[in-house]
Amino acid sequence: MLTFYCAPASGVDRVVHQLPKLFNTFLRAHHHLPGSNERMDRMPPHYSLEIVDEVTSTQDLIRDRNPRDPHGVIANRQSAGRGRHGRGWRTAPRAVAVSLGWQMTSPTMGILPLLAGLAARRVVGGALKWPNDVLIDGDKVAGILAERGGDLVIVGMGVNLWWPDPPDGWGAIKGDPPAEGFGVDLATRWIEHLLELIDQDPWPIDDYRAVCVTLGQEITWEPTNSGTAVDIAPDGSLVVETASGREQIHSGEIRNLRSS
Repeated sequence: MLTFYCAPASGVDRVVHQLPKLFNTFLRAHHHLPGSNERMDRMPPHYSLEIVDEVTSTQDLIRDRNPRDPHGVIANRQSAGRGRHGRGWRTAPRAVAVSLGWQMTSPTMGILPLLAGLAARRVVGGALKWPNDVLIDGDKVAGILAERGGDLVIVGMGVNLWWPDPPDGWGAIKGDPPAEGFGVDLATRWIEHLLELIDQDPWPIDDYRAVCVTLGQEITWEPTNSGTAVDIAPDGSLVVETASGREQIHSGEIRNLRSS
């Protein structure tokens, strides 16, 4: 296990050293978060980072650490990774998992899951299916899991880096096995983007709308509802036009049917 403490600096500065084991690289990221003092008080401009080869779950390791300030864990492999609603996460032969946790006194997570998805899209590419699945050519290549226990908030991302024969509906971001350290670099950049997005006020909702392929789609959601997704509300909910008027979906699974 490697642990780094990443402190404020101007811009982003990485120092790369060759190591004989693990990923052959470690990354020490320094970043500065622009924004008001109020938001800086809520999100300190530094984070600590652990890099491990394998773990049961990066989410669970963060929970064990119970950090006050932002603390990240990056792993090449998870033996018990999970998705939303407790479902298992399908993992490619080459993948990376990353989680970031910190104490947050706000009563709700609000738009945090959407910000995590937008950060993922910025480092992975592709498009977003509301709220935060990352798709490339319609296949899921990355997913977000946001959990809370008391004041501890944990946001995780799993990315399929390379998958030569994925199941239907799943994919990966690389056509060939990536170089050593690729996943760690990607995960570190996700943390940086997420922290920067959290610090923005108001949140960049237009950026999210621009990459959300759910908009304009006819969708269904539990139990037997259907309508056309038309907008993202300021609180992050999905605005749907139905036969009886507009509704807002705040959580739950949706299924795309076709473009309107």
